[in-house]
Amino acid sequence: MKSIKWEKKDLKRAIIVAYASILMALNIKTFVRTGGLYPGGATGLTILIQRIALQYFSLQLPYSVINLLLNAFPVYIGFRYIGKKFTLLSCEMILLTSFLTDLIPAHPITYDTLLISIFGGLINGFVMTMCLRANATTGGTDFISIYLSQKRGVDSFNIILGFNAVILLAAGYFFGWDKALYSIIFQYTSTQILRLLYRNYRQETLFIVTDKWAEVKNAIHDTTHHGSTIWAAEGGYKEEWRNVVYSVVASSDVKRVSEVIRQIDPDAFINAIPTDRILGHFHQEKKD
Repeated sequence: MKSIKWEKKDLKRAIIVAYASILMALNIKTFVRTGGLYPGGATGLTILIQRIALQYFSLQLPYSVINLLLNAFPVYIGFRYIGKKFTLLSCEMILLTSFLTDLIPAHPITYDTLLISIFGGLINGFVMTMCLRANATTGGTDFISIYLSQKRGVDSFNIILGFNAVILLAAGYFFGWDKALYSIIFQYTSTQILRLLYRNYRQETLFIVTDKWAEVKNAIHDTTHHGSTIWAAEGGYKEEWRNVVYSVVASSDVKRVSEVIRQIDPDAFINAIPTDRILGHFHQEKKD
């Protein structure tokens, strides 16, 4: 087994994850528990198990024990197939969140379930973004999602959506449909914040008209590890033949790529178009 080499930047990542875990625990105790909501993934399943145990068996199960047990197999997948640093930092998030949720006292800010759903979802999405930017995850289904998409080439969106739907259906059946419906607002808000703040899993198509197509093609590959296709096209204004470089890159790389292209050819014409779906191989950075 190869030893893990830690660098100075990894300390910064660990600090970010620690802050994220504090926010997550506060969000669970301040908003999620107060509103009786069910977030997605392992967190939502943990809360559902706690409430079923308390309601039907009069058992007060600690959040930390259930959450750690539910994350055991996903963590194994992370270590085995995804990346050791990535998994260790995710374990930091899981452990700290689990124990802080049990230790931090509840301080309800409001009892309005709609406000709780919206603002709790905002905080949840922000925390998830913090973890992903630190190259970590909040655990649970995130490990499985990354494994299926990167290692198996499977679109995991419908699988995760189905898992969350089962949690909401069970919550609605046991504890009333109003909380399940409010939980949908919570999860939707979280997803929208994540989409707004974290762009690494979104792609954009670049069309670059330039005379220095060879240098631009090489620059795109050196910057993002993505390939390009070169088209010969006739300009409609001067009726001169030009070359168009076509490439698809992560949305988070567009600004960086554009700056590099401008250095090579200040007169290059760059058109960036949001891409909804890609079929075929698309290079993704491996988790460390």
